[in-house]
Amino acid sequence: MPSLITQPARGFASDNNAGVHPEILEAIAGANQGHVVAYGDDPYTRSAIKKFEEHFGPDIAVFFTFNGTGANVLSLQSLTRSFQSVLCSACAHIYTDECGAPEKHTGGKLIALPHQDGKITLDSVRHAYHGIGDQHHAQPRVISITQCTEMGTVYLPEEIQALARFAHEHGMFLHMDGSRIANAAVFLGQTLRQSSRDLGVDVLSFGGTKNGILGGEAVVFFEPNLSHDFLYLRKQSMQLASKMRFVAAQFEALLSNDLWRRSAEHGNRMARALEKEIRSIPGVRIVWKVEANGVFVQIPRHSIEKIMQQYFFYVWIEDESIVRWMCSFDTTEDDVRNFAGVVAEAVKG
Repeated sequence: MPSLITQPARGFASDNNAGVHPEILEAIAGANQGHVVAYGDDPYTRSAIKKFEEHFGPDIAVFFTFNGTGANVLSLQSLTRSFQSVLCSACAHIYTDECGAPEKHTGGKLIALPHQDGKITLDSVRHAYHGIGDQHHAQPRVISITQCTEMGTVYLPEEIQALARFAHEHGMFLHMDGSRIANAAVFLGQTLRQSSRDLGVDVLSFGGTKNGILGGEAVVFFEPNLSHDFLYLRKQSMQLASKMRFVAAQFEALLSNDLWRRSAEHGNRMARALEKEIRSIPGVRIVWKVEANGVFVQIPRHSIEKIMQQYFFYVWIEDESIVRWMCSFDTTEDDVRNFAGVVAEAVKG
């Protein structure tokens, strides 16, 4: 009986929609040999953690989770108590797209701050830091930033350092949602450590799924003492993988042979190519700087449905007709040209 599944075209809706990098698949197959102890007490997990130590330095604590929401929630849960709050951007993934999971599991409060092109500023943090010692107010405990931001922009090193300095001077922590940390590091010309630990980040949700991994994220504590309850929190939160070797093997591959960098560089490069093609189309406006692998565009409303007849994507801000187009490790130049051609025809009407 013939298969009902047709070969789907590569699209621009999300880097989550991309397949798995061949080198990651090879690593999974390599781990599929014999029996090893479950729940992370295996040589694959230990080897993957050593890779993290090579990139971020020793004296860190690394834990694997299934997904980004789990990594973010557990990071924040490790840093807070229920009467404390997390300061984040009003467009932050933890605030807009995690279905209230951070507040449900931490018991605390997310305080949304105004942003500039996706980035919170030191001034906005200062303004939100009040009610200290007042029993009627949730107590600020964590500043959380997303790198790259939800608008595809990238925090500059000095911006992160300023937020980290404020956090530490006021007894707070800096958490980074690094679902696309590889794309940010590539844009900045930095190593993974230079773009996180060296800037004062305390806990990093390290993304893999958006950069070619089949499934899995990691939580990296740059101060291991902060992680002393993490094993129990992870189990309670249903984020403990029994066959963890298959998650760990993916990260070892991602952090070997520069794969994380090669994949991110390619996605960023394809986004710049898409930006160049789109800029030549009358009636189309690039909304935010293309600094990573996302292109945010304002297009005529009538063209959205026409483009979606061939390519699915997300309308980011509906009332302004702003859409998001993402590139991935496997996006090709032909993909970009073909998509841009469809956009041009649709906009023309």
